Amino acid sequence: MAENGEEKLLAVARHIAKTLGHNDNMADDILQIFSNFDGRFSREKMADEDRRNSAALELTLKSLERQISQYVAADQPIWSDSADSAAFLDAIDDLIAIIRDWTPMAGDKSVGACLVRAEDLMQQTMFRLEDEFRTLVERGGESLELSRAFRSESNGNLSFDSGAEDDEDEEGVIGDGEEQQIPTAQPITDYDIVIDALPSGTINDLHEIAKRMVAAGFGKECSHVYSSCRREFLEESLSRLGLQKLSIDEVQKMPWQDLEDEIERWIKAANVSLRILFPSERRLVDRVFYGLSSAADLSFMEVCRGSTIQILNFTDAVAIGSRSPERLFKVLDVFETMRDLMPEFDSVFSNQYCLFLRNEAIAIWKRLGEAIRGIFMELENLISRDPAKTPVPGGGLHPITRYVMNYLRAACRSRQTLEQVFEDNAGVPHQSKVDGRASSSSMSVQMAWIMELLESNLEAKSKIYRDSALCYVFMMNNGRYIVQKVKDSELGSLLGDDWIRKHSAKVRQYHVNYQRSSWNKVLGVLKLESGSLAPNAAVKSMKEKLKLFNIYFDEICKNQSNWVIFDELLRDELRISLTKILLPAYQSFVGRFQNVPEIGRHDKYIKYDSEDIEARINDLFQGSRGSGGGRK
Repeated sequence: MAENGEEKLLAVARHIAKTLGHNDNMADDILQIFSNFDGRFSREKMADEDRRNSAALELTLKSLERQISQYVAADQPIWSDSADSAAFLDAIDDLIAIIRDWTPMAGDKSVGACLVRAEDLMQQTMFRLEDEFRTLVERGGESLELSRAFRSESNGNLSFDSGAEDDEDEEGVIGDGEEQQIPTAQPITDYDIVIDALPSGTINDLHEIAKRMVAAGFGKECSHVYSSCRREFLEESLSRLGLQKLSIDEVQKMPWQDLEDEIERWIKAANVSLRILFPSERRLVDRVFYGLSSAADLSFMEVCRGSTIQILNFTDAVAIGSRSPERLFKVLDVFETMRDLMPEFDSVFSNQYCLFLRNEAIAIWKRLGEAIRGIFMELENLISRDPAKTPVPGGGLHPITRYVMNYLRAACRSRQTLEQVFEDNAGVPHQSKVDGRASSSSMSVQMAWIMELLESNLEAKSKIYRDSALCYVFMMNNGRYIVQKVKDSELGSLLGDDWIRKHSAKVRQYHVNYQRSSWNKVLGVLKLESGSLAPNAAVKSMKEKLKLFNIYFDEICKNQSNWVIFDELLRDELRISLTKILLPAYQSFVGRFQNVPEIGRHDKYIKYDSEDIEARINDLFQGSRGSGGGRK
């Protein structure tokens, strides 16, 4: 025991001399000082000690070389036998200890030579250990009964099998062991799942190997071999989920219908990846590299980087793609998926190696918000540019009105998301253009601005009707449709009661203007001149007025029978109001006419009785085929 202590003392003295000395001569001088202080540090004893240590190191190293070499050269996997694997790890521990303990004495030529041999042996050992590590990872999945936790459906998806045994080593394992060498994940609806893709025994073996490789300075190599195996699992899983490997350019060139289908697959794949696959990989890597946090973080990043970038690249392609209004709803789906997955991005990719993935996810999510705002700008442009060339037959509902209102109603089903998107935008671009909305939300300002653009566009379109009455019918139809669509949807709460009252009043004013422009001329001929006329002149005037009435009334009924009022209630209101103003005036005039004895046969001049007038009015606004009267 004392002899061992003296050996350590001499080794320490030699190490101090080597450390303090800038060259061999200085080191010798320091040892000479030690020798003068204590005879145990004499050159002779030092030399004897070096010879003994070198001999002991040589013997130990030769023994390890024989022992390790037989494992390194073995044809069969070392971990197929637990005794062999344990002996191999013990030998590696000894080799690591030799290199660590003897490195301070590497200045001694014989020790230095032995250390070179030891390093070479360590290199060979690590190569073999990498192979063993890879084999364990690849075969670990195959050793599990991968079909127990999930069952395959005829549509290619997998659903949770409640009959699966709740075995700790196999819980949540998914894949097809007969057709695939790598276990893979399939579409599911329950995200409260953890995948244990490797048995606990295999994980323990991998952990023991990882500890040795990190201790030997081969931590990066261990992370690389681990990640190369697990990365394949994730890539195959995404493939099974239906997500293709597409470049940004390929996504942007994809026909929209195909892209819609691809977005649906992306949503499923992104949810499964962020909620199940990546957390399960994090759990697995933490078990394999337990106590080796840096190696664990690096390995996890390398495992998930490719799949995450694949998911994010697709998202980015959607974000920077076309701003066509038809794309809004699918872009909203992608935005909402990314928003809902942000907590997963934050928690799963929180280590130093993964921060760039989390930051990229946040940046792309913001670009999706910009894309949504850009789509609304394109909608504004579409409304503003829609030409006022061909009038809608019969003054009916214009396609742009139906399109915009149904579009906005559908968009408002995602009100919470859109409010978030517009609030995130710096400033409110249309705030100054919308009256009385200084305290309104950004989204309500946006909706009100679009409504103003639509109304301006419709007013321009109404000017192409030559008949002013038909112009008002057109505005009445479209205004009524707009108000109704606002009242029975989320648009109503966004635009507010004042907006609804204001535009309902506009519709009533269009009604009044229509009656004035169309029927005032008819009503005018039914008025009798004030003052006294000669009997013959009075009779002649009444005959002329009745004749004009018949002409005007026939002309209006003929023309306006082909006009259209799409809303049944509005149509009835309009007919009733016309009857109320026209019929009393006509009855009064005809009554006066019939009381004039000089006229003679009254039926010669009176073409319509009251029932005829009412019937003709009820025939108005029936429209014709293609008149745009539908109100979907």
